[in-house]
Amino acid sequence: MINKAFSFCLTLTLLLVSVLANAQQQDTEKGALNEFFRSNDKIYVIVGVLVIIFLGIVLFLINLDRKISKLEQRDKK
Repeated sequence: MINKAFSFCLTLTLLLVSVLANAQQQDTEKGALNEFFRSNDKIYVIVGVLVIIFLGIVLFLINLDRKISKLEQRDKK
């Protein structure tokens, strides 16, 4: 169970790192929308909201995995 949770968290972390690396590539292009958000310092609010949503999804999935594991163990008995 811990190995599954660890591998899941590692996969999500790698996915987040790749998304952030891709976001920095687009940052160099300086699109109009990106420039608008940066000029008003709202990009940090967007990143904060995305991180909160991401952490909520991760915690939900870990909790769901624990519940499923408990149900599986109860069925084995």
